[in-house]
Amino acid sequence: MALSCSRLCSHLSLTRLFGLRTNRITIGVYSPNVSYQSRLPLCRQYSSSKVRRGIGRYFQWANSKYEGFLKRRFPRFYLLYHTFMKGFKLLFQDAKEVRRIKAKMINGVKFQDLPYREMEKLRQFRRDMIKAVPLVVISIPPFANYLVFVLMYFFPRQLLIPHFWTPRQQIEFRRVYHSLRVRHHLPIIEGLKDTSGQVKNSQLQSRLKELCAKVQGGETPKLSEILVVRSLFSGPPLGMKRMSVDHMRHISSLLFLTPRLPGFLISRRLNSYALELLQLDRALSRLGPQQLSDYELRQACYVRGLNSDSLGVNQCLEWLFQWLQVSSSLKDSEVSLLLHSIVFLSANYPSGPGQHL
Repeated sequence: MALSCSRLCSHLSLTRLFGLRTNRITIGVYSPNVSYQSRLPLCRQYSSSKVRRGIGRYFQWANSKYEGFLKRRFPRFYLLYHTFMKGFKLLFQDAKEVRRIKAKMINGVKFQDLPYREMEKLRQFRRDMIKAVPLVVISIPPFANYLVFVLMYFFPRQLLIPHFWTPRQQIEFRRVYHSLRVRHHLPIIEGLKDTSGQVKNSQLQSRLKELCAKVQGGETPKLSEILVVRSLFSGPPLGMKRMSVDHMRHISSLLFLTPRLPGFLISRRLNSYALELLQLDRALSRLGPQQLSDYELRQACYVRGLNSDSLGVNQCLEWLFQWLQVSSSLKDSEVSLLLHSIVFLSANYPSGPGQHL
């Protein structure tokens, strides 16, 4: 009996041992299959990524061949095509940059605390989008995109934003726009002369008349001659909310703002524009004009009323330093003088000795 029990126990032990070995063998045989199956998605992902890269290289090759064909056979159309493709890339980059800046502002950074380049990017992008909205609306109806393309081809200055201008068009269109705002220099100076009769302080009245006469005589006034009449531009008769409607309309046209609005709306828009320009100047003073690239320098001068394409870099830098000296001396309540300084400082620059202090 004891012998049979011992045999039974040994048999059970062998069975258990065999079972364990069987399980181990099964697990050992199964685990490679599991790991292989777990690797399948990785292999598929690796293969699909290789396919995508291959397709991307093929499209790049086909696009380069297509561009080469256009450049050889249709050079004018190629220039248009290349400008549009480059413009879309720049616009996409600007949109990403603006989104990043907006996220920073949502997290608590105020507009006036932004660096100069980010502040300028927001300002210019907003103006570009305002110009682009009508074209987008026109292209909504079916088949209207063909009409839009024709309009863009024949009226690029009126319909396209600078991203889609060729380098030659940028210079040409800036010259055209500058000639349009120059038309309002004389009416603004004449308006100041007429308004000088309302100044009760005889000394300030004579200083304002002398300032206007100097600009009309072809000279650029000294900075001290501009700043001495600053008090007239914070209240009556030349404060932002005290100017006549006709005078504000000329200033709006000078800044490419719509002049065909009620007087209180024009005043509000001019005040908003001037305060934004003042904050931009303060950010530029913190950065230093000498830190700007040649393109940024010319663009900064152009925004402030100067036709910078006809000037050298040193002349642009000298003029911008003068502008910032005036701007840094003004309070928020005196921004009307900042807008008039567009005429005072740019109408006759470069000129003779009158451009120096």
